[in-house]
Amino acid sequence: MPLTEPYDDHLPQEDPVALDGAVGNPDDNVVTGTSGASDPRTDDAPATEPEPTLPEPVRQRIVTLTAAVLPTLPTDEVPVPLRRVAKFAPNRRARLGAPVIAAQLTADPLFRQRVTARVLADSGDLGAAVVEGTAPAAADPVEVAALAYLARPRGWRELIDASGAAVRAEADSAVVAELVREAEQRATRAEHDRAVARVEAEKLRDELARVREELGQLREESRQVARTLRETQARERKATELLATERGRAARASADVDAELRRARARLAEAEAAAGVARASAKEARSVDDARLWLLLETIGQAAVGLRRELALDPVDKLPADFVADAFAEQPGTAPAGPAARARDTDDPARLDQLLALPRAHLVVDGYNVTKRGFGEMSLEQQRKRLITGLGGIAAQTGDEVTVVFDGAERMHGLPPAPRGVRVLFSRKGETADELIRRLVRAEPAGRPVVVVSSDREVADGVRRHGAYPLGADSLLRRLARS
Repeated sequence: MPLTEPYDDHLPQEDPVALDGAVGNPDDNVVTGTSGASDPRTDDAPATEPEPTLPEPVRQRIVTLTAAVLPTLPTDEVPVPLRRVAKFAPNRRARLGAPVIAAQLTADPLFRQRVTARVLADSGDLGAAVVEGTAPAAADPVEVAALAYLARPRGWRELIDASGAAVRAEADSAVVAELVREAEQRATRAEHDRAVARVEAEKLRDELARVREELGQLREESRQVARTLRETQARERKATELLATERGRAARASADVDAELRRARARLAEAEAAAGVARASAKEARSVDDARLWLLLETIGQAAVGLRRELALDPVDKLPADFVADAFAEQPGTAPAGPAARARDTDDPARLDQLLALPRAHLVVDGYNVTKRGFGEMSLEQQRKRLITGLGGIAAQTGDEVTVVFDGAERMHGLPPAPRGVRVLFSRKGETADELIRRLVRAEPAGRPVVVVSSDREVADGVRRHGAYPLGADSLLRRLARS
C-alpha cells in the first residue's frame, strides 16, 4: 500500500517550516512566518488530486524519519496508535511500526505537519532548499523526495517523480553494471579456460612424446627378451639331458638307501619289542602300587564318611573340659547357662566359622529367608545387593564355595554383578527356592561338608536327612555384622 494522503485545505494554520526557514515554537508546533503568507502547498496540490505512488526507498526513508522524531514529540501530540510504537527501541521502531506510521501520516495531516517541523529542523540547509521548491543537484534524490513529501512545497510531486526516476535509473545502472561484471567474469573464465587448455595440450604433447619414447624402449627390450628366451631354451635342453643322467644315478642310490632302511627298520622293530616288554613290566608293577595306595585311601575315606553318617554329629558347642567345669567346679563371675543361653548359642557365628573351616565346604544360603529376617525394611533390590556383597566377603576370606538361592519372581530387577566365588541362583517358574536348595544338597557327593543357612524348619529337616548342616539365618546375619 503506497504511503499517500489526500491534501486538506481545511488544516489549522500550523506550518512546519516558514518560507524563510525559521522553526516554530516546539510547544504548539505552529510555525510563524510572514503575515498573510499563503501555504505554498496549496498552489499545486488540489485537495481532490490523488497523491502519487511513492518509490519503495522513498517510503522507507519517510518512515525512518518519522520514527526518529516520534520520541521528541509530546505525548498529547502523538496519535494514540503511535504512542506504543514511540516506546520501541530505535532499531525496532521503524521496522515494527512502519504500517502504523504510514497510516497515521496518510490519515492525520496535523501529525504530519508536526513531524515535518522536527524533520526540517534536523535537515538544515537541505530542508530549507526543499521548502523553497529547489533541491541541490548533489543531494540524495531519495532524501529530497522524502522531505518534499513531508513539507509539501511547490512542485513536490515533480520532486517525488524525479526521485522515482533517479531510483529507477540507479537500479537500471546497477543491473547494467551487474551484467557487465558477469560478462567480464565470463570473459575472464573463458580466457582462463583457454590458458588451461593450452597448458593441457602442451602436457598431452609431452606425454605423447614420452609414450613414443617408452614404446621404442619396450620394442628394444622385447628383442632382447626374445634373444634371452632362445638362449634359455638351449640351456634348458642341456639341463634336461643332465637331469636324465642324474635321475639314473639317483635311482640307483635310492635303491641302495631303501635296502639299508629296511635293515634299520628290522633292527628298530626288535628294539621296540624289547622296550615294550620292559614298559609292560614297569607299568604292571606301577599299577599294583597305585591300586594298593588307592585302596588304602578309599578305605580311609569311606570309613570317615560312614562314621560321620552313622553318628550324624553336629559341631559341638562345648569341649570336654567345659562339661567337667560345669559339673565339678564353680566359675567366678559366671551364671549357669539356662535354656535361653543355649538357644542363643545355636545361632552363634562361631559355629558357622567352624563348619566353613572344613575342607571343601559348600555354603548354601536361603536368600530371602535371610534378608527378610535381617533387613526386611529395605526393598528387595537392596536386600539382594547387601546379602550378595556380604557373601562375597565370606567367599574371599574362606575360599569356600558359596551359593545363594532366591525365588524367581523378582529375578529381573536389581541384580548386582556376583562377586568372585559367589553363585547367585533363581528358582524357575513353578519351583520354589526351598526345592532348589534340596536339589543342590542332593547333588553333592556323600561326605562333603554342606552348610545350609535357613530359618525355615522344613528346609532344615530336609537337608539334614541328606547329610547337610542346617544353621539359622541369625548365625549368618551375625557373621555378616561382625565382618
